[in-house]
Amino acid sequence: MSFSHLKPKVTTILANDRENKDQRLKEVCELLQSSIGYYDWVGFYFANEAEKTLHLKAFAGEPTDHTVIPFGKGICGQVAVSNSNFVVPDVKAQDNYIACSITVKAEIVIPLFKDGKNIGQIDIDSHMEDPFSEEDERFLEWVNEEVANIL
Repeated sequence: MSFSHLKPKVTTILANDRENKDQRLKEVCELLQSSIGYYDWVGFYFANEAEKTLHLKAFAGEPTDHTVIPFGKGICGQVAVSNSNFVVPDVKAQDNYIACSITVKAEIVIPLFKDGKNIGQIDIDSHMEDPFSEEDERFLEWVNEEVANIL
C-alpha cells in the first residue's frame, strides 16, 4: 500500500485554518477511514496528564463508548505510558484489550508527540486480521508529526 497520494490531502486539510483544530482532525480521520480499505475506525485521543486519562477528540467510523481511557488500560492506555507504537495483529491475543466492537480484529496505535512529549495518539481499528505493515506505522507517524504542527 502506498500512502504517498494521501500525504498532500492530509497537508491540505491541516493547513485549512478557516476551520478549528477539532474539525481538521475529524477531516483527517474521515480521509483515512474512507481512503484505506482496512481502516474501519480512525480516531485521535489526547492526554489529560493531571487525570492520567486519554480523551477522544475526533474520529471516523462507528461511535464508541470509549471516549475516556485511563493510562495503562487497553492498547491506547498502554501507548500513553510506553510512548511506543503498538501494532496488534489479532486483538483476541491481547490480555489488556478493550473491545470496542466484536467486528474489530486488529488495531494500531501510534503516539503523537509535541515538543518531545507524548500528548496523544492516533488509533485505528480494522475488521481484518493482521492488515498493518511497517508502511502503516511510518505513514501514521508522519500524520502525527503533521498534526503536531497545528496543536
